[in-house]
Amino acid sequence: MTFSETDKSRRKLLTATMGVVGGIGAVATVVPFIKAMLPSERTKVAGSSVTADLGKLEMGKQVTLKWRGKPIWILRRTPQMLENLDRNDSQLRDPLSKVETQQPSYVQNPVRSINPEIFVCIGLCTHLGCVPNFRPDIHPSDLGDNWLGGYFCPCHGSRFDLAGRVYKGVPAPANLVIPPHRYINNNSITIGEDNI
Repeated sequence: MTFSETDKSRRKLLTATMGVVGGIGAVATVVPFIKAMLPSERTKVAGSSVTADLGKLEMGKQVTLKWRGKPIWILRRTPQMLENLDRNDSQLRDPLSKVETQQPSYVQNPVRSINPEIFVCIGLCTHLGCVPNFRPDIHPSDLGDNWLGGYFCPCHGSRFDLAGRVYKGVPAPANLVIPPHRYINNNSITIGEDNI
């Protein structure tokens, strides 16, 4: 073998070695950037569904869960609460919940729920995102004789009935939003998933 043949062999070996090392370096540099763009485990959990046990929820009481960083209210309505819903229609902006983005189609009904007794909604006012107060009391002095129970937003005075339907003449433009949800059984509900 002559000197030039040995030199060419070494060059090929060095070129191939440098190509492999450069490729490994490029992969080592790109992988952290790709991993940084993927959602973290915390983000995956925050976007996942939440399950609630309804077995211990008493009539007329409400619980609050967190789903995707938002408060979710689950209210077990009494027969009186359900009866009073019919009496509010003339005072409501959208009593039939015609705005489709406010709820899944399977709860587009006067009580805005799958099971009339159980009401589920996102607990944020549709005006500026404040958290309304749960006010199940009837005819309180601060809310007037027409108040039959519902949600009152302390930020700007918006009012919602116990189906989350907004009253006329308040700043909130729409009913409270109902998240996708489904029943696992009679005592368990999953927020963030539907049966469809």
